[in-house]
Amino acid sequence: MKNRWLIAASAVGVHASIGSVYAFSVFKNPLQELLEVGSNQVAMTFSLAIFFLGMSAAIMGHFVEKHGPRKAGMLAASFFGGGLLIAGLGAAIQNLYVIWLGYGVLGGIGLGIGYITPVSTLVKWFPDRRGLATGLAIMGFGFGAMIGGPVFNYIIEAFGVMNGGIANTWFIMGAIYLVIMFASASYLERPPEGWMPEGMKEAVASGKQKVSADLTQQTANEAVKTGPFWGLWVMMFINISCGIGVIYSASPLAQESIGLSAGEAAAIVGLMSLFNGLGRIGWASFSDVLGRGNTYLTFFVVQIVAFLLLPNITSVILFQVVLYTILTCYGGGFATLPAFIGDLFGTKQLGAIHGYVLTAWAAAGLAGPQINAFLHDKTGSYETTMYIFAGAFVVALAVSMVMIAYIKKARANLEAQSA
Repeated sequence: MKNRWLIAASAVGVHASIGSVYAFSVFKNPLQELLEVGSNQVAMTFSLAIFFLGMSAAIMGHFVEKHGPRKAGMLAASFFGGGLLIAGLGAAIQNLYVIWLGYGVLGGIGLGIGYITPVSTLVKWFPDRRGLATGLAIMGFGFGAMIGGPVFNYIIEAFGVMNGGIANTWFIMGAIYLVIMFASASYLERPPEGWMPEGMKEAVASGKQKVSADLTQQTANEAVKTGPFWGLWVMMFINISCGIGVIYSASPLAQESIGLSAGEAAAIVGLMSLFNGLGRIGWASFSDVLGRGNTYLTFFVVQIVAFLLLPNITSVILFQVVLYTILTCYGGGFATLPAFIGDLFGTKQLGAIHGYVLTAWAAAGLAGPQINAFLHDKTGSYETTMYIFAGAFVVALAVSMVMIAYIKKARANLEAQSA
């Protein structure tokens, strides 16, 4: 029997590798200098990666369930690591389309498969702490940029932008991520059906602990036809769209609202990945106690207040507190999601259902920055944008309340049937 904490460590290895995509901003200016193209063309590289992340997660979820986490993890490593190597070739020959193919399309496919692969496995290894387990893995995704960003920047500067800095960064890191992801995937394995850790097994046998049954056991194609599935989808779309909007506008917002210089704003932005990662492990673990529905309700109440406050803050300290609180909720939404899916639809095809819900990420990755930019262009300030995002969270709050009511009713029906 494999050690479930080593399974968790392997999941972190996969997620920390693919999470480096959030450090793409390091490549923005160097790519513009190397290729002599506009910022929109460079930004398309990142947009393609996030779009294909969502699409491949949805399409390949069934592959993960059918072939298991080891094969799926190795496939993810091949696409992501290989995609970086092809992107490196594109940088070497200064061809943006090859970079889009490598980093955006192939790398994005690797991102999607790699994201869902270890999560569905961890939920099955941690029936006693679903939130903690998935939070650990997805925390790795949040911290991937903290590790990758400085390393990418160092390699680029060591070689020089015009002397192969970007190409060599992708060649070196593509090879490193291939090794890390292959090694991590090789240890991933599902537990036997109905497996429980010894402590939980003894507690259940003695009557000290009661196993909380999942509300249903559904396939992905069954789940997608239900109201709770689309409730999750809407909540995630709003949480991600508004979160990405803040991530993209944090620096100019800090300069506009509290008068920071570009350098000071950049320092604040640099810590965002830390709180994104901490929110993933913190909120997901908290959801084991508070309940998944109540955790999402808390996200939305907190963010309604935060988005209303953010554009009117003049204190540097308070601005950071509110901004980083939003980032913890943004990361927490991702980390709590797999456990919520398990509660609602069971673990029968959790990976496939998770992939379907993550199409909300693909849609939000395209919509969030565009909505933010459009509103700012029309109003000339981020104040109205933040108020509109607060209004969107009111919708998400209403959906979360409906979800909680559904869970209570379904739980009561389930207990009545088993009585």
